[in-house]
Amino acid sequence: MSFEVACQVAIALLGGVAIYLVGRRDRLRRWGYVVGLVSQPFWLYVTFAAAQWGMFALSCWYSFAWVNGIRNHWRD
Repeated sequence: MSFEVACQVAIALLGGVAIYLVGRRDRLRRWGYVVGLVSQPFWLYVTFAAAQWGMFALSCWYSFAWVNGIRNHWRD
């Protein structure tokens, strides 16, 4: 399996798990932000390597949003 394919698999799995967790009503919700942040290096690499600058900028914004979610949901 090539590194690019591994990145695509990681994006699909981590992204799906993150969205599922964020949508929960219990305390597992806060783990969704952590999993989402873990997926961001794969997004950043893939979009940078493909020179998809709009998606790269959006991935940077998503990274900020995941960090913000961690700050807001890990204080209690």
